[in-house]
Amino acid sequence: MDLSNYLLMKHELSLIVVFLLLIIYDLFASDSAKKYYFPVACTIFLAHTVICFFFKDNGSSFAGMYVTGPAYLTIKNVLNIGVFLILLQANSWLKKPDSILKRGEYFMLTILTLLGMYLMISAGNFLLFYIGLETASLPIAALVAFDKYRHESAEAGAKYIFNAIFSSALMLFGLSFLYGACGTLYYLDIATAIYSTPMVIMAMVFVLAGLFFKISLVPFHLWAPDTYQGAPTNVTLYLSTISKGAAVFALMVIMYKVFPVLADTWKNILWIIILVTITIGNLFALRQKNMKRFLAFSSISQAGYIMLSVFTGTAEGMAGTIYYVFVYVFSNLAAFGVISAIEDKTGKVNMDDYNGLYLTNPKLALIMMIAVFSLGGIPFAAGFFSKLFVFKAAMSQGQVLLVFLAFLNTVIALYYYLLVVKAMFINKNNNPIEPLKTDGYLKTSLIVSMIGIFVVGMISCFYEYISSVSFGIY
Repeated sequence: MDLSNYLLMKHELSLIVVFLLLIIYDLFASDSAKKYYFPVACTIFLAHTVICFFFKDNGSSFAGMYVTGPAYLTIKNVLNIGVFLILLQANSWLKKPDSILKRGEYFMLTILTLLGMYLMISAGNFLLFYIGLETASLPIAALVAFDKYRHESAEAGAKYIFNAIFSSALMLFGLSFLYGACGTLYYLDIATAIYSTPMVIMAMVFVLAGLFFKISLVPFHLWAPDTYQGAPTNVTLYLSTISKGAAVFALMVIMYKVFPVLADTWKNILWIIILVTITIGNLFALRQKNMKRFLAFSSISQAGYIMLSVFTGTAEGMAGTIYYVFVYVFSNLAAFGVISAIEDKTGKVNMDDYNGLYLTNPKLALIMMIAVFSLGGIPFAAGFFSKLFVFKAAMSQGQVLLVFLAFLNTVIALYYYLLVVKAMFINKNNNPIEPLKTDGYLKTSLIVSMIGIFVVGMISCFYEYISSVSFGIY
C-alpha cells in the first residue's frame, strides 16, 4: 500500500477536507463568527463541487477494492450538484429557533452520508460497499429524526432505521452465502467463480433486496411514504433524490459486474418489479392529499422508470440512467423547494391548501407546475427527454411490452400531476396561502433547478456525451 492508492480517491479526500474544515469552524469559531456558518459552509461545498469536475481519474486501488472511471465520476458530480442545491434550500428551516443551534450537525451528517454514497458507487468489493452503505444509512436516520421535538419526525426516524436494519440483515445474509460459494468478496472474482445454483440465486436475491429497499422498489417501498411525510422536508428531498440516485448506480454496477452469469434470472425478476413498482406508485399517488406523501409515491414510480434503463444492460442504458437521475434531481428539487417554502412559512402541506396558489404566489405556482410537468414527462421539459431515452434504451433490447405498459402508466402519472396544477390554477379558495417571501438561498436553488429542467432537456448532447464515454462496467 502506498500513497498512489489514495490519490485515486480524490472525490472522497476532497469531501473529507470539507468535513474537517466545517467541524473545526463549528467547534472553534466565536459566537459572532458562527452567524456566518451557513454561507461559509455552502461556499466550501460549492468549491468542492466545482473542483470535482476537474478530476479525470481512471483505474482501481487497494487491489481492486476501490474503482473509479468516467461513469463513477459523472454520477458523483451529479450528486454533488444535487446536494449543494439541497443545502441552499435548508437555510429557512435551519433558521427556526429549534434548529438554529444544530446547523453544524446538519452539515456534518449530510456530508457523511454523501461520503458513504461515494464509497458505495466506487466499491469493487462487497466489504467496501457495505461500509459505504452503512456510512450513508446511519446519518440519514439521524437526519430523518432531526426535528426530534416533532412526533412525526421521531417516528419517521424509528421506521427508517428499523427498515434499514432489516434490509442490511438481508444483504449480509446473502453475502454470507455468496462468500461461501465463491470464497471472495471482490466483484470481478465473484463474477468468474459463480454459476447458477439454488444457493447462489438465493444469495443474489438477498443482496439485491437490500438495495431495492434503498431505491424503494415494490415490495420494499412501504417505509417511504411515512418516512417522507414525517422527516423534515429538506431531508425528504435528500432521500428521494441523492440517496436514490446513488443506490441505483450501485445496483447497476453490482448486477452487471457481479451477476452477469445470472442475467437471465435477475432480468425476469426485475421485469416484474419494474412494472409493479411503476403501477403501484402511480395508483397510490392518486389517493394522496399530503404533498410529501404524494411525491413519495411519485418517487416510487420514478424509481421504476429509472430501473427500466438499468434493465437493458447496455452502455446506452447506463447513459439513460445517469441522464434520468440528473433530470430527476432538478425536477424534485424544484417541487420540494416550493413545498419547503410554503411549509416553513405556513405549516401547510396538503394539496387542498394549494388551491388558488397562483393568485397569491404566481412564481411559486409556475415553478411547481414546471416541476410536475418534468416529472410527468411533458414536452419540452427535461423529464420528457429522460423518459424518451429510457424507453429508447429498453426498445433497443426488444422490451416492447414492458415499454408499452410503462408508457400507459405515464397517462396515470400525468393525471395525478395535473391535479396539483388544477389546484393551483383552477380551484377556488376563500382563504388562499398569503403572499410569501423566500430567502435568497432558496431563490437561487429554485432558479438553478428551473435552468436545469430546461437546459438539460433541450441540450440532449449531455446524454450523447455520456453514451460516448467508455465506462468499463459492461
